[in-house]
Amino acid sequence: MSIRKLAAAALAVSALAACAPTTYPTGTPVGGPAVFNTADFAWSDRVGQAAIEGRIAYRQDGKAWTCAASAGLTPDTPYTRARFRTLYGSTERAAVPAAVVRARTVPDANANYSTFVRSETCVDNGFRFTGLPDGGWFLIVPVTAPGAEGPLVLMRHVDTRGGRVVNVTL
Repeated sequence: MSIRKLAAAALAVSALAACAPTTYPTGTPVGGPAVFNTADFAWSDRVGQAAIEGRIAYRQDGKAWTCAASAGLTPDTPYTRARFRTLYGSTERAAVPAAVVRARTVPDANANYSTFVRSETCVDNGFRFTGLPDGGWFLIVPVTAPGAEGPLVLMRHVDTRGGRVVNVTL
């Protein structure tokens, strides 16, 4: 087979792979533009038996960081996944200065998904979300440390399954 034919075949396979949808761990198809769609959040409104229990144990540059106020929990949807990739540089875990997150620009920044975001106040550097349905979530916790230039935002993707308690240490 000639080099041109091999190159053309490789290009065709690449193009088809780019069009093929992938899926989230929850089975939600992804691909294409990340457009805000209220229907994508519907699953997160259900009441479930799962919980997320978290503690802050983050250390950086010899400093112990503590929860600044409260923890936020955002449903994993195509829109939020694209948004978090832009804001935090990852959809799995990150520790990013809050100023950097605020300075980044996301498409459709005015989409109002706040009614689907859960918030729990930190107590003794920990938090607990209860009554969660099974699914993927983005956990966000702003943290501060004495002498630090500014707050950091810790982000972690968490999956709830089978009504279990998921323990998370950030």
